[in-house]
Amino acid sequence: MEYIRRKIESQVLGLSGIALGQIDFENPKGDPGMFGPESISWQVHGDFTSMLVGGISALLMQALHPLALAGVWDHSNFREDLLGRLRRTGQFISGTTFGAKADADWLIDKVKNIHLHITGFAPDGRPYAASDPDLLTWVHVAEVHSFLQSHLRYRNPDLSGSDQDRYYSEIAVIAERLGATDVPRSRAEISLYLEHMRPQLLCDERSLEVLRILLNAPAPSFFAGFAATLFMQGGIDLLPNWAQIMLGQPISPGRSRWIRLRINRLAPVLRWAVRSGAIHRARRRLGIVAT
Repeated sequence: MEYIRRKIESQVLGLSGIALGQIDFENPKGDPGMFGPESISWQVHGDFTSMLVGGISALLMQALHPLALAGVWDHSNFREDLLGRLRRTGQFISGTTFGAKADADWLIDKVKNIHLHITGFAPDGRPYAASDPDLLTWVHVAEVHSFLQSHLRYRNPDLSGSDQDRYYSEIAVIAERLGATDVPRSRAEISLYLEHMRPQLLCDERSLEVLRILLNAPAPSFFAGFAATLFMQGGIDLLPNWAQIMLGQPISPGRSRWIRLRINRLAPVLRWAVRSGAIHRARRRLGIVAT
């Protein structure tokens, strides 16, 4: 069983930012990082299953914004290296959540510097810049809304409304440090923001290409391929109905129940297997004994 556990853990961590080897989550000892273990951000970001489902959903949401997608399309090699993109995104999220303060600062400064060089024109002729505060807010909201909805669906459906608002308020600090402005900090503000953004969203050939890349992503093993297909369906299922329709991927209530049932059966296996994720290493940094 230990061999199987390690095999599963190795494949899971291979998808994460830990695989890049640039952050030592276990040092320096005693450093709580930006949020600390009592934060809601640690709770929401600490579960691989819900974060992966939420991350897929967030990517699809982000792909519906023509200017946000143009920046990724023109300045990223995600079409050739989806795994690398996944790892870099995972590194930023896990590093700013669970890393020591210096590592979180380094990641934020690094991304801000990269954003300064990402400019261009969308297919409709509009200029874009990754450092645009409005675009930064959109990318942030698409991510954290997806993460929280996935956490509620697959990890802790009983998370209180006040703690959900607390999560949005906590994590807004990251977006603001990257340069975002008017960042929503509660469920009500997030809901209003998404309604405000809907007229600006568009599903075009580029959006559908992102969907195709995710649907056809290669997997290193049969188990990984099964899990990836399931998580991909979970990410689509997590989208608001209007976003599913825009992408041409409406999911029926019966199909949704099937997807949720399968993910909830797989999740305990992954939680049993993964014992050296970012949150586990950060706990060791703080001397927190696993329970």
